[in-house]
Amino acid sequence: MLPMWFNNWNRDHPTNVFGPGILVGVLGVAVITAILLITWGQPFATVSMQTGPRGTGMEVVEFESQIKRPDPTVEDYYTEEPYIPMTGEPLAKDIYENVQVLGDLTEDNFNRVMNAITQWVSPEQGCAYCHGDVDIEEYGNDDLYTKVVSRRMIQMTQAINENWDGHVNAVKQVGVNCYTCHRGQNVPSDIWFKVGAVNESASGWSAIQNRVTMISQSTSLPSDALEKYLLDGEQIVVHDLESRVAGGPASEDNLLPSVQDTERTYSLMNYFSNSLGVNCLLCHNSRAFYAAAGEVTPQWSTASLGILMVQELNNEYLVPLQDEYPEHRLGPVFGDAPKAACRTCHKGYQQPLQGLNMIADWPELASTEAPEYSQ
Repeated sequence: MLPMWFNNWNRDHPTNVFGPGILVGVLGVAVITAILLITWGQPFATVSMQTGPRGTGMEVVEFESQIKRPDPTVEDYYTEEPYIPMTGEPLAKDIYENVQVLGDLTEDNFNRVMNAITQWVSPEQGCAYCHGDVDIEEYGNDDLYTKVVSRRMIQMTQAINENWDGHVNAVKQVGVNCYTCHRGQNVPSDIWFKVGAVNESASGWSAIQNRVTMISQSTSLPSDALEKYLLDGEQIVVHDLESRVAGGPASEDNLLPSVQDTERTYSLMNYFSNSLGVNCLLCHNSRAFYAAAGEVTPQWSTASLGILMVQELNNEYLVPLQDEYPEHRLGPVFGDAPKAACRTCHKGYQQPLQGLNMIADWPELASTEAPEYSQ
């Protein structure tokens, strides 16, 4: 109970307490929010990587939270230091039958690499994935397609590290190994197959576009960009830089790049951006997207080498294995072999596995030459 005089005074002097209360509440929330931002950090803070001259807007803007987001597959990576060979140790090719690659390794290092490949590619099935459920004396047999394919993939890995240093080691010496693509899976994610016509109600050029597909990155852009550029090796071009220039689909009589070529190029560029988690300005000059060498970023050259590298991988290593695969491992439309592209390795990051060194412990996969082991 309050005194009578207090109640009488409040009755005779009414006051609106809601306005000051709301003001105090808003100020309190602002202070608490500021304290939380200072303590925990700005969740929407961005950083910019400058890719060209200052003031031109050539920068790749990323959320700090995305940059700091770890690739979940990194922690599952298996690695093991090599054994330093002793003089006179017998080699794998002299101990085991039918060792066509890695035969110049010592027994310990050969088994070490085989164990790693098992962890990288078939951790659940183990050695039986390539050799079958047989006695170790029968491991030399080539009865399973998985062993034949794996042998060729080892050669492909060595070729990447040996011949494409300008792409895989453009930033630092990291190389690749089986885990770069497989990440503990028998079949790497983000492989691709030919899809053919995706718009059944149309023919000609319209048959390959205007339908959202995964291979066109969920857009209605052409769905054959990977096939034309990363398999067939067609030139990546856009239409004339001037407006209203006549030009139809390219042919022997019409070499001018068409609007359709431009759409296909946009489809490929969109794929690149999504594969690396970047925007166009990682490689291109915002003032002149059409410019070639001299007005582009260093990453443009790295990406150009990557295109040539993927073309070689598809044509020299992956496509020729088509006859080795069982039907369920081939494409659903044309029965073609699985093929690689940028996202097969990068998986949304500018550097695969966020720049993890994949050959530090695996010199056997870094070259076709005899490995060099450091003491």
